[in-house]
Amino acid sequence: MPKTSARLLSLLSLLQARRDWPGALLAERLGISPRTVRRDVDRLRELGYPVVAFKGPDGGYRLEAGTAMPPLLFDDEQAVALAVALQVAATSGAGVEEAAVRALNTVRQVMPARLRHRIDALQVTAVERPSARPDARVGGGVLSALGAAVHAREVLRFDYAAVSPPEVADGGVPAPPRRVQPHHLVTWGGRWYLVAWDLDREDWRTFRADRITPRTPTGPRFAPRALPGGDVAAFVAARFRGSDGSGDWPCHGEVILGLPAAEVSRHLRDGVVEALGPNRCRLVLGSWSWVGLAADLGRFDAAVEVVGPAELKDTFARLARRYADASS
Repeated sequence: MPKTSARLLSLLSLLQARRDWPGALLAERLGISPRTVRRDVDRLRELGYPVVAFKGPDGGYRLEAGTAMPPLLFDDEQAVALAVALQVAATSGAGVEEAAVRALNTVRQVMPARLRHRIDALQVTAVERPSARPDARVGGGVLSALGAAVHAREVLRFDYAAVSPPEVADGGVPAPPRRVQPHHLVTWGGRWYLVAWDLDREDWRTFRADRITPRTPTGPRFAPRALPGGDVAAFVAARFRGSDGSGDWPCHGEVILGLPAAEVSRHLRDGVVEALGPNRCRLVLGSWSWVGLAADLGRFDAAVEVVGPAELKDTFARLARRYADASS
């Protein structure tokens, strides 16, 4: 029979692997008697693991959430995945950088040498894109409050800080708190956003989490509405494209470029490319504005033939005059 300590670890590993374990199956997997299983379960409970018994034809045990965090048991791949995730936590914008470093040190100390070497050899340096945008860190308490409201489907009230000037109601009185039905908490471009149905404006809105100050208590529970399109990723992407509700860019143009299609495709995040020959291709691209679209096309540094629409042709002509004036 395995020693008690090794047996307890094996039992704990099994209990973490699935929700319900019949007692007879646990005894068979561990090679011990059902009576020994009961004694080992009692030992785990003494160590703080909330193992509960359930009745039935195949009565057994399950590991449930408790009031305190007991020691956890990870397999090799889980431990490596956890360490990598903690290393990149600094880019989340969730204000958990210090806690992530402490958690990583804790996990590393209890790792066997073979895993510690794998982690030490995989040092991840998080480099954020240079940006003129101000820091947008969000406190963990705010994210927890938003996430709890989303999960509980409770109306959320919060103060929302405008960029400039401060938002005020009629007569110079500070604007009342926003009232929303929160649906999703998402990240986009290194920032956290709350997707919600605004009860006062009767429309969908996206709110920057770093500008939200939740108020308590939360409001009544609500039946969730169907998000337009049904997919939160597509919905958020469309909002940041400035879409009119179609889910696409507000400005679209079609051009023929004097470049191979393969070369153009490497530099596109969005758009459709069609090869027309060894050094010619058709490109359909969208943008926030006609000026933005013309500038995106100009960066290919190749001959451009505008297929349409007329707004794009006019924008190229206007930019050509502006650039000519700048060169003189």
